[in-house]
Parts: sequence; structure tokens; C-alpha cells
Amino acid sequence: LPQLSPHLPPRLTKQPWQLLYCSERDGCSLRTLYQRGGRPGSPALLLVRDTELQAFGAFSASSIRYSEGFYGTGETFLFSFSPELKVFRWTGRNNFFLKGDVDLLMIGAGSGRFGLWLDGALQHGGSLPCETFDNETLSARDLFRVRSLELWGLP
Repeated sequence: LPQLSPHLPPRLTKQPWQLLYCSERDGCSLRTLYQRGGRPGSPALLLVRDTELQAFGAFSASSIRYSEGFYGTGETFLFSFSPELKVFRWTGRNNFFLKGDVDLLMIGAGSGRFGLWLDGALQHGGSLPCETFDNETLSARDLFRVRSLELWGLP
């Protein structure tokens, strides 16, 4: 969190972030992540560590939740720590920020590719460059296995 703080919207940098969901504590379920995702409209910080020990994730100004379509704002961004922090901000090319259905969480999209996606069991995911963020692949490989996942939000 301290490394990401300068990249958050100024209104959020001094807020008391709280761990809302942790795969090691709460099990591996996208439904549980949605249930513990915080107050509607509250910001969310998703942190993923894959089995190759790469760390990456996403920030959203609104809670991560089930949705029929894409939602979110231009404050949404992807990031990776490989080895130093890289932040990928909204390009303005589309508004495909987040979409959470029962079996898949998608963050960033375009041309059939997702900047970051996670399956319903939070065991597998993927990352490819996408139009929303013009990001690099966040993990060492396009497809990855999740080792741990955390969701942080405001109380």
C-alpha cells in the first residue's frame, strides 16, 4: 500500500485501508470476494500474487462486485511489481473498466483481451495488453495460477 499511495486519487491517500478479503483466510471464491467487497461505491484495491511470486493487481474507485455490464471510472488502473512498481492508467479508448460475473472477474478489455481476469474459483487468471489501460502483461506469463489474493477497501 505505501508504494501505491502516490498513485491513488488524493482523497484516498490518507484513508485507513482495511483487509476485506484474503484467499488464505476466506477461501477461494469469487462469490465470497463479491460478498466481502465493501460498501457500494467504496474504493477497492485488488492484490494478486501468482505461483511464480509475481505481485500485481488493480485499483478501482468503486467496489468490486457482480455486474451485468462493465462499470467503473477513469480512476481505475492496473499495476505490477516486477521488479519495481509499474502503473497502467486509463487510455480513454474505451470504458471497459470492470465486469464481475459469476464465473469471471474482468478488469480492462478490448479486442477480445483482458488486462486482468480471474476465474470463479480464484485459482487461475490471465493478463494481456488491453485497450483500456495499454498495459504490459502483469504476470510472467499470459496465464497464471493464483497463490494468494487480497482485497483492500475502506471501513
